[in-house]
Amino acid sequence: MSDNQPQQYPGYQPQDPYGHQQAPQQAPQPYDHAAHQQYDPSVQQPYGYGPADPYGTPPPAGTAPLPTQHHQAGVASQEPGARQHPQPVTRSDAPPAPASTAHLAPNQRARAEGRSPIIAPGMQPAVLTAVLAVLLALTAPLARPALFVPVAVLQAVTAAGWFRLNGMWPARQGIALAFLAGLTTDVALLATDRADAPLVGIGTLGVWCLLVLVLQLRNRSSADERMYALTAGLASSALAVLAAGHLAAAPHAVTVGAAAVAVATLARALPLPSVASVAVALLAGAGAGIGAGQLTGYGASGALLGLAAGGCALIGLRVASYDYPSRFVHMTAGVALPLALAAPAVYVLGRTLG
Repeated sequence: MSDNQPQQYPGYQPQDPYGHQQAPQQAPQPYDHAAHQQYDPSVQQPYGYGPADPYGTPPPAGTAPLPTQHHQAGVASQEPGARQHPQPVTRSDAPPAPASTAHLAPNQRARAEGRSPIIAPGMQPAVLTAVLAVLLALTAPLARPALFVPVAVLQAVTAAGWFRLNGMWPARQGIALAFLAGLTTDVALLATDRADAPLVGIGTLGVWCLLVLVLQLRNRSSADERMYALTAGLASSALAVLAAGHLAAAPHAVTVGAAAVAVATLARALPLPSVASVAVALLAGAGAGIGAGQLTGYGASGALLGLAAGGCALIGLRVASYDYPSRFVHMTAGVALPLALAAPAVYVLGRTLG
């Protein structure tokens, strides 16, 4: 080894003093004939999958042209397993056509149209209320057993209407139990003095609360349904007992109150604005009280009794219109509740003004 030559070591590579970089040596790759295969126009490729001509040479006449890239994408999207891209949705400025609401119930139609679902009973139930009120007014001056018949009818319609108003139907046991509470109160009132009516009513309600509780103990429904049935049974029994107040009130007070309820209910059914209808109904009830008071000896004080009875009648109509009213609710609760809720006012004011 000469002294002028650098000493070589294993793995030693000489450095270029001029900074030239050498490209790294790569292993030779095998020649791929498929990648460099020229386009053969005589061989027809499957549609949409043939190799593209790298030189853009048009195919000869009589051969199908190759699809474009956009066409290939559309064909590929139709293949099984291909990902479907959502198509753009065109917006229309025209509002959607409203769905037909002719097949819906009145309360459902009101909700769909954005109106209040609280629907008043209307004129036909008001006429039936007026007929029942006239029966009370005509039988009140007679013997108490004669008044018992329209009062019993009022109690039966009240019990059935209240259960249906709360969405419980059929509820034969509950309706029968509430109606029986009213009949028991009627019999007890006929056997006692009019002054003992509060004690009779409270005693009947106490016994019937226990009976309603016992009835619900046999109910195998869910806890919520048992609670609904319990409250509906208690309220229906209480309303049937309150309706018996017409038997305990003074006969002339029953006549004045029934006349006021009949006129106020008919006035409320007139097609007037809400506030004006309420005002007209109250004034009509007071006017009917004055007119009936002139016939029964109450005089001008009958206006107060008529105003109170008319106000109770409007409350009953409002309750019968609440939530999900139906034709059956209007023909039961809408008929009976105005008279049933007016009974306590007739009893109290009749004794006070008499």
